[in-house]
Amino acid sequence: MVNYLALAAILFAIGLFGVITRRNTIGILMSLELMFNAVNINFVTFNKFVATDSLVGQLFAIFIVVVAAAEAVVGLALVILVYRNWRGIDSDKYSIMKW
Repeated sequence: MVNYLALAAILFAIGLFGVITRRNTIGILMSLELMFNAVNINFVTFNKFVATDSLVGQLFAIFIVVVAAAEAVVGLALVILVYRNWRGIDSDKYSIMKW
């Protein structure tokens, strides 16, 4: 169990580091996907070792995969719109969109 949790912690840390340090929007979205996958590993691990008789962890993992797919679609659509308007996808340029 400790190995799975360590893997999830490492993946989450890499994803968090990527979200904080990336300037490219696609890199930020990829880092968010890493963080979602780390949470999925945690849900499945705790379901296997703590509540072995139910499938709640797997159901939560499937739900997160669906939400991550929707997030990727919406995020890439926003990236395409930003690229069309400003010819770049650096997240520093998004301050123009403030009120």
